Amino acid sequence: MSDDKKYITAEELKKHDKPDDLWISIQGKCYNVTDWVKEHPGGDIPIRSLAGQEATDAFIAFHPGSAWKYLDKFFTGYHLKDYEVTDVSKDYRKLCSEFSKAGMFDKKGHGVIYSFCFVALLMSLSFCGVLLSKNFLVHMVSAALLGLAWMQISYLGHDSGHYMIMTNRGFNKLAQILTGNCLTGISIAWWKWTHNAHHVACNSLDHDPDLQHLPVFAVSTKFFKSLRSSFYGRELTFDSLAKFFVSYQHFTYYPIMCVARVNLFVQTFLLLFSTRKVPDRALNILGILVFWTWFPLLISTLPNWTERFLFVLLSFCVTSLQHIQFTLNHFAADVYVGQPEGNDWFEKQTSGTIDIACSSWMDWFYGGLQFQLEHHLFPRLPRCHLRKVSPIVQDLCKKHKLPYRSLSFYEANVWTLRTLKTAAIQARGLLWEAVNTHG
Repeated sequence: MSDDKKYITAEELKKHDKPDDLWISIQGKCYNVTDWVKEHPGGDIPIRSLAGQEATDAFIAFHPGSAWKYLDKFFTGYHLKDYEVTDVSKDYRKLCSEFSKAGMFDKKGHGVIYSFCFVALLMSLSFCGVLLSKNFLVHMVSAALLGLAWMQISYLGHDSGHYMIMTNRGFNKLAQILTGNCLTGISIAWWKWTHNAHHVACNSLDHDPDLQHLPVFAVSTKFFKSLRSSFYGRELTFDSLAKFFVSYQHFTYYPIMCVARVNLFVQTFLLLFSTRKVPDRALNILGILVFWTWFPLLISTLPNWTERFLFVLLSFCVTSLQHIQFTLNHFAADVYVGQPEGNDWFEKQTSGTIDIACSSWMDWFYGGLQFQLEHHLFPRLPRCHLRKVSPIVQDLCKKHKLPYRSLSFYEANVWTLRTLKTAAIQARGLLWEAVNTHG
């Protein structure tokens, strides 16, 4: 019996990688998502990053089984002639299927309720400390409690962005706006925009926004060639200012982390008031206005400007622990330049992530994200399951001779500082060369 299917090769599929001609392949079937990319709930960046490629593993990672039924209307009629599934992908897909059949993607436990209660307690104590006491020490403890609350709120926002933590999509969106915009001042729209791109292009120097921190940080000397960011659509210029900052980045790393939250506020405003299409822009702006109403009012009740400054600074310094954690997960991992490839999904996640080893009683502090590889492989998996699946992921990495790096918090800091110092020393050489050449 003859095969009436129409076929194209992987090389021919690659030609369909333009904004006005965008195809992807899922399980060997080619789909034209040129128009859909503008409506994609996860944003356009993830799809554009995998344009013209086989993207089954990425699709499985981010979408529930119910999403498959929407693919048919985009089917081009073409199948991928040289479609093959690697042994690693077979094992990965099998794991996803097993987790799904076991209901693990839907069973979230009671962690969300506990987290909301904990956040409410922390914020209540912080507010009471500011409003009901005139003691300086109590005010500083209140600042620390607020910073700790922001950390826990961020984990809830992160979880709600990856999967529904509430009973339906409407309540889940409300939770996103509340935890992101209203309580932290950081837009959930900005987070989705950058975070989804990070997951798809994990540790690609020119595609992953979470590694693009010039002029203050450069985790690789490849930044010295002024790479072009496909995410921001601009040149990441390694100019004299960047050379200077990067030359001392292993010294400035912790101080900058203490005020890194300011950058998140700036990025939020830049996105919400840009010409770029932003989902739920009005709702996001309204949420930001809520934050910039209650937070300044709280600060204004403190007795003098010295205490106000110290309160803000201390609360930001506490949240720096979270910023440090996120950089530890990736700064010292393997990096590459170029578009992510859909046919090595598992391999790219293992090479670009580092876990932080800790006791189970500390899981609340890290929000489950100390299991960074597990989260990257199964982003829809509720955090309560990440520790359970860790041994399975380790075995799979061992089977396929792939790295599984789990370091203590101290060791991860050492690795990160070493990475920053290595780049700094080379940047310093370029700096002195420039000074001697140009005076």
